[in-house]
Amino acid sequence: MRILVTNDDGINAPGLKIAQQIAHDIAGPDGEVWTVAPAFEQSGVGHKISYTHPFMIDQQGPRTFAAEGAPADCVLAGVNHVLAGQKIDLVLSGVNRGNNAGENTLYSGTLGAAMEGALQGIPAIALSQFIGPKNREAETLFSAAAEHGTATVRALLDKGLWDGSGYRVFYNVNFPPVQAADVRGMQVTTQGYRADGFFGVEPHTSPSGRKYLWIKGGNQHIATEPGTDVAACLDGYTSVTPMRANLTAGDAVAWLKEQLE
Repeated sequence: MRILVTNDDGINAPGLKIAQQIAHDIAGPDGEVWTVAPAFEQSGVGHKISYTHPFMIDQQGPRTFAAEGAPADCVLAGVNHVLAGQKIDLVLSGVNRGNNAGENTLYSGTLGAAMEGALQGIPAIALSQFIGPKNREAETLFSAAAEHGTATVRALLDKGLWDGSGYRVFYNVNFPPVQAADVRGMQVTTQGYRADGFFGVEPHTSPSGRKYLWIKGGNQHIATEPGTDVAACLDGYTSVTPMRANLTAGDAVAWLKEQLE
């Protein structure tokens, strides 16, 4: 088995090492794990690709490359350059430091990489570690992902839906904000919506008098509807959400036809 690993936190992020270990566990002793990750943090870039300018790629070690691009760029580089002509069996993106649940999925570079993997026709899974009071200060911030990641990925590979054409399914996995021993299991979920979890800006003035704006996130621990990703994680479960890149609002199509056609 040949697995491509990437992330959006950067080539030196601790969560990447967790994803690499999960990949090695899944690939087995005869498999291959390749890493193409951003040279520096690319959180919040979504499904961005560097369409208008080139980006440098540099080999950091055996089967390990850093690219000065977005996570989706890294998948494109891995598929079309680093492993050009070779079959890739799985793309793993993560493990992200922080949740990619609810509306965060729309901004996430971690999800952007998994989405690009699916668009390239490769099974893809995004992995993220929710952070909260029960794991924020712990030395083992990623313990839930580290202890349960391999079993979660293996379960998806064995029992998940992996359709073979069109906008393929990919998976968004969020490990709950607890220590590994306190994870209660897995729940299949839909994408939640935190009504007060929006992003905004906070203005600051530099010593030189120039105005700068910091992007500021909302409360990540607002409960969402039962059966959604945020709700499951806050209840101690690993959330598994099947996704597609198709953004059509299917529930609105019939109504809009009546109005416009």
